[in-house]
Amino acid sequence: MPPPHKSAFRFRERAELLDFLLEVSAVTAQTLDLDELMSNVAEIVRKVLHYELFAILLYNEKQKDLRIRYAVGHREQVVRNLSIALGEGITGTAAARREPILVADVRNDARYLSSVDAVRTELAVPMVARKKLVGVIDVQSTREGAYNEHDRAMLRLIAARVATAIDNARLYRRAERQNRTLKTLGRISHEFTAILELDELLSKIASSVRTLINYDAFSILLLDREQNILRHKFSIRYDQRVNIDNVSLGEGITGAAAESREPIRVHDTATDPRYIASHPDIRSEAAIPLVVQDRVVGVMDLESDRIGFFTDEHIRTLSLLGPQIATSIENARLYEEIAGRERAMQEDLRAARELQVVLLPTEAPEMPGLETAIGLRPAREISGDLYDFFEHKDEHTVIAFGDSSGKGAAAALYGAVLDGLMRTLAPRRRSPALLMKALNDALVERKVEARYVTLLLMLWHPHSGQFTMANAGGTPPMVCRNGEILKMHIEGVPIGLLPDQEYDELMFQTVPGDLIVLYSDGISDHLSAAGKEYGRGRLAQVVRANCHRPPSELVGAVFADLDAFNTVKFDDQTVIAIRVKSH
Repeated sequence: MPPPHKSAFRFRERAELLDFLLEVSAVTAQTLDLDELMSNVAEIVRKVLHYELFAILLYNEKQKDLRIRYAVGHREQVVRNLSIALGEGITGTAAARREPILVADVRNDARYLSSVDAVRTELAVPMVARKKLVGVIDVQSTREGAYNEHDRAMLRLIAARVATAIDNARLYRRAERQNRTLKTLGRISHEFTAILELDELLSKIASSVRTLINYDAFSILLLDREQNILRHKFSIRYDQRVNIDNVSLGEGITGAAAESREPIRVHDTATDPRYIASHPDIRSEAAIPLVVQDRVVGVMDLESDRIGFFTDEHIRTLSLLGPQIATSIENARLYEEIAGRERAMQEDLRAARELQVVLLPTEAPEMPGLETAIGLRPAREISGDLYDFFEHKDEHTVIAFGDSSGKGAAAALYGAVLDGLMRTLAPRRRSPALLMKALNDALVERKVEARYVTLLLMLWHPHSGQFTMANAGGTPPMVCRNGEILKMHIEGVPIGLLPDQEYDELMFQTVPGDLIVLYSDGISDHLSAAGKEYGRGRLAQVVRANCHRPPSELVGAVFADLDAFNTVKFDDQTVIAIRVKSH
């Protein structure tokens, strides 16, 4: 006597359901043998659904029908002969709609295709992989209302995980049958992938296909999506390069192949109205669409002066080779495009670098009582670090030193905007705090998302030997006096972030011989190959050791020590060394 029926196994906890789904994935992934895989699926389904009849029907793309590939409980005659069109019966309807269908009593559903009189309930769930119909899992029970919405959802989860495995197994089986051809095609394809220059690649494709099929004419046309035409890219006829006309999509045999996305073989071009006469000797033609990721990129066209020259085997071979050719062409075109963009980008970067050289002074102006040296090493072509000097009529000078957020062209451009603002605002504001506030207000008015500047402003008073400083998130200067580093604290919010900011000022009295070092975070944050940070402490050691030397030599010593730490630059590196000579 059969065990009492349970409509479905209920998972008590979400973890149990997840464990079961992991088991489904593991079981379906462990084999590429289609028969073994389907047997495993039947056992998996039986764990959660009781059935008298079970079937896995696979969809045949060419025939547009479903056929039983694995069954439990079905008569052999049914398994051998049943063919179900899309939309026919409950399974065909589920396949056509790509949605599960649950019928509680098949006697009341005209779509039911009877296989066993005792059947009352049927549940059909489609399997879809890569947006493609693979088939249907169908379970039937002799009990009315045997399955419910929970069962439908559970079988749908199983089908979603099984679909890809079955599709892979079918592809594997098909690949085994074509193994000998694939070996040859694999060698050819490997040669294609190594070529990134498009003209060279197309020439190689033509000669390689010739070793497989002895054509008389060969062409590759690439699709121009904007103009909706196939543009001639490469043609050879009787071993001579020739030019052919472009073809509108849908016109001619090549245009029809591109539009239909299916290979087209013409037995006799004289009897095919689509043929566009290009040479009187041509009598047969084969056109293979080149498709990459479900997107047509062009057409490969072969012609012969013999009627019926191209065979089914030729079409199969070309169809296998087509995706490899399409991918190689797309890679070559992409490489060509990227190379062109790279050249343009490098030209833009060089132009930007030339402009930045104009904007960032390589030498400081003459400032009474000071000797100054500048060192700049961008991480890329151009730098996000910024600095400038603004002289007032009474020999006072504002020294600006900062860093625009980010790196590269965007950071440099934002820094250039700030530099332009400073050139406008600095002559009218001697106070660093007032100038900083004005700059912040101007940047906030021109708000750029996620962009800001850290900035230190220092006003040099040559007659008193004082610096008045205001800081907006920048690194405080490092001051070396008689071989010792003086600590200095001054803080503030980076400019361009928040409106209505006020900035403090700090007065610093220098003495002759003081060495003041301004440095970007590309110095202190510099990393070794092991990931260790260079740090302010190591910089201080270099500054102390070179405190008595001229500013230019101090800059050289800092860069030399950075390179000894690691020659790879991760950020822009800027150093300005200022020696106080006299008041």
